Amino acid sequence: MTKLVYASVLAIAASAMAAPAFAQDNQECGRVTIAEMNWASAGVAAWVDKIVLEEGFGCQVELVTGDTMPTFTSMNERGQPDVAPELWINAVKDPLEAAVAEGRLITLSEILTDGGVEGWWVPAYFAEANPEITSVEQALQHPDLFPAPENAARGGIYTCPAGWACQITTENLFRALDAEAQGFDLVETGSAAGLDGSIGNAYARGEPWLGYYWAPTAVLGMYDMVMLPFEAGVDEEHYVECISVVGCPDPQVTAYPVAEVFTVVTQQMAENNPVAVGYLETRAWGNDTVNAILAWQMENQATNEDAAWWFFENFPEVWGAWLSDDARTSVESAI
Repeated sequence: MTKLVYASVLAIAASAMAAPAFAQDNQECGRVTIAEMNWASAGVAAWVDKIVLEEGFGCQVELVTGDTMPTFTSMNERGQPDVAPELWINAVKDPLEAAVAEGRLITLSEILTDGGVEGWWVPAYFAEANPEITSVEQALQHPDLFPAPENAARGGIYTCPAGWACQITTENLFRALDAEAQGFDLVETGSAAGLDGSIGNAYARGEPWLGYYWAPTAVLGMYDMVMLPFEAGVDEEHYVECISVVGCPDPQVTAYPVAEVFTVVTQQMAENNPVAVGYLETRAWGNDTVNAILAWQMENQATNEDAAWWFFENFPEVWGAWLSDDARTSVESAI
């Protein structure tokens, strides 16, 4: 158990002594402010929480625009908003640990049960046709199977747009693997749409594709992709101190560590609203579920609210497990 989670467990236990029944339907739920983060999975999660808390528990919920650092800073310094539904812990690890230890914030459920996933992927049809390629290192032995778009005589590894953290990690791993000497070039995608489009185009043509991607995302809900493991395994310390650093002079091969993605609430929220906190402690979903939601959202150009209602209609076995019979019935009546 990490220091961060352990500290949160202690804080929750202390709060529970004052309010032993966090999620009782007969308790009153008051006003709750929730950050609607500006990436798709977190935005949909905010609407799911809003609907459950309003329809299932009678809370008064306000969504406020959010992003990782502004939301964390506001919660830590001002105690608002009450809830960040999907906070990627690695981005704020040290200050969050301090805020938890000093009693300002609490981490609740790990909202993504399998964590945020990063890696190098190939299409499922390629993996099935080439069962001998079971790792990144083995893929790099076959540049001929992954022709680069601008030079088919060399292999291509698709990377992230400039300015993204994953561009740094991909470039460092490219050097650590000595991929250039093995016949590969990094393929710049220019934008998020360019990266997504390269996968869509490969799928439409049944062509190979090798490159960086992450979950949960709409693209992995739309296209069946297989993440190739790194034979070296995970060296989290080296990943943080080198692979994530621009131009690290001596990168070594390491897999991407799974990102911890938690719901975070203010201490005041935990103390004053046991109904909402009780629900948030229970609520969690997996990447396969979120990928499917985001794929539907993208294909239908839907809003976060639309995607949340679609989730309630199509995944009752997921959200139903979060709720008591009474709360579940109340949500069902609103669908």
